[in-house]
Amino acid sequence: MSNQLRVEKLQELIKQEVGKMLLTDIKDSRIGFVTVTGVEMTGDLREAKIFVSIMGNDEQIKTSWEGLQSALGFIRREIGHRIKIKFTPEISFELDKSLDYSEHIQKLLLKVKAEEDKKVENNAE
Repeated sequence: MSNQLRVEKLQELIKQEVGKMLLTDIKDSRIGFVTVTGVEMTGDLREAKIFVSIMGNDEQIKTSWEGLQSALGFIRREIGHRIKIKFTPEISFELDKSLDYSEHIQKLLLKVKAEEDKKVENNAE
């Protein structure tokens, strides 16, 4: 199996396992609505960056982020138990802002469409 294929399979497996942990295993009340959106691993499988999207206002996001940071050790240990690999990677969380960005783009597109519709109505009169 090529190294790149192995990295991709492990990334997907880690994404699934961390998602399950957030739903069922982590009991920290600070962690709100958090979704694992992706995982990037180094080629030597020593480090994994887990991308998460957190829904809520700024205070809820900050609180959830603190809860995630405090759960890092538990998550790493659980990954080591659940995924049988020689070395459990060092993990870190990264906030995924792509959903916020896509929501912003959607709002802009709706605004442009509303302005276009308004121009068409004014020209029809």
